Amino acid sequence: MTPSTSRRSMLAATAGGLAAAGLAAPAAARTAGRPTRPFREPFGRLADGTRVDRWTLANGGTRIRVLSYGGIVQSLELPDRRGGYANVSLGFENLDDYVALSPYFGALIGRYGNRIDSGRFTLDGRTYQLPLNDGDHSLHGGDKGFDKRVWDVEPFTSAAGVGLTLRYVSGDGEMGYPGALATRVDYTLTADGDWRIDYAATTSAPTVVNLTSHVYFNLAGEGSGDVHGHEMKIAASRYTPVDQGLIPTGELAPVARTPFDFRRPKEVGADLRDGHEQLLYAKGIDHNFVLDKGITRAPERAATVREPSSGRTMTIRTTEPGLQFYSGNFLDGSFAGASGRVYRQGDAFCLETQHFPDSPNQPSFPSTVLRPGDTYRSTTVHSFDTD
Repeated sequence: MTPSTSRRSMLAATAGGLAAAGLAAPAAARTAGRPTRPFREPFGRLADGTRVDRWTLANGGTRIRVLSYGGIVQSLELPDRRGGYANVSLGFENLDDYVALSPYFGALIGRYGNRIDSGRFTLDGRTYQLPLNDGDHSLHGGDKGFDKRVWDVEPFTSAAGVGLTLRYVSGDGEMGYPGALATRVDYTLTADGDWRIDYAATTSAPTVVNLTSHVYFNLAGEGSGDVHGHEMKIAASRYTPVDQGLIPTGELAPVARTPFDFRRPKEVGADLRDGHEQLLYAKGIDHNFVLDKGITRAPERAATVREPSSGRTMTIRTTEPGLQFYSGNFLDGSFAGASGRVYRQGDAFCLETQHFPDSPNQPSFPSTVLRPGDTYRSTTVHSFDTD
């Protein structure tokens, strides 16, 4: 029996058992095996009056809620091994908190995911200066990146599943980047409950692009405590060490005999208290892993994470050459999330599929240059299962 078949059988049994007992099944269990039409509702307004909507998608036992603001995944609901549902994504209940407090919870990141040294790069002999919003560096596209833009959203139903198409045109010079960048991102929930992200972008002038998603995961459930007991495997034999500003040194270092070796399943917290210099720089792990598969035309496995108490497992496949693993180091207990519980250090992890940080300044890294007439494409698939 395949994992997806096993999951569908479990969901059907859960829904059937609840119905036989005269109880209401969880919304996602009721929709197992069949899609429901995307549902839109108002979520609030920005200070300038711009309306923000929330969309709900459900298919294959997975339910996801997405905001037009930042393309944010507000919640991602999955069953555990007993059929009980939980939101496994950190976030907020209201728009004001996303605007004022959010450390990129659930957001689409662009134009450039991760850090660029000194917020500066040179392309075709011209130097471009970006906003400095991470000390002396530019992070995730600047102080008003794609995570803080309102996207145009259109629902769709296709043979692949149900989903949303998000569009945003970043003007020439926005956040210092050259070229008008027309970006399209498709979120699809498949019949198996997979969450697929397809990115595409074109430009009017040579530029650099590195798009990703910044969901904070806790497979035991949002607000349930730290993720140190999650078991993680990353298909990477090398990683990119950083300096004290978290900018890559340019080295592709072996993970062997370091805290960064996840080639075999290992608890997230197993080596976080190791005295390794790289952990001290990042207050944990906040590093790009060089995937053994490299750049691929179709998504291939990058990482698998299992949470023992719930039995939930997530597998990530991608076309990208890198995976930024962030162990929630900078969650500091200064605010509460959707559950009303305070988020503290290590209460979530991020796995951001990407090209490497600071690639525009690192000639040996895979290029992130996009030119007119070409199309940037990237795909990442999150598959979910229980044991």
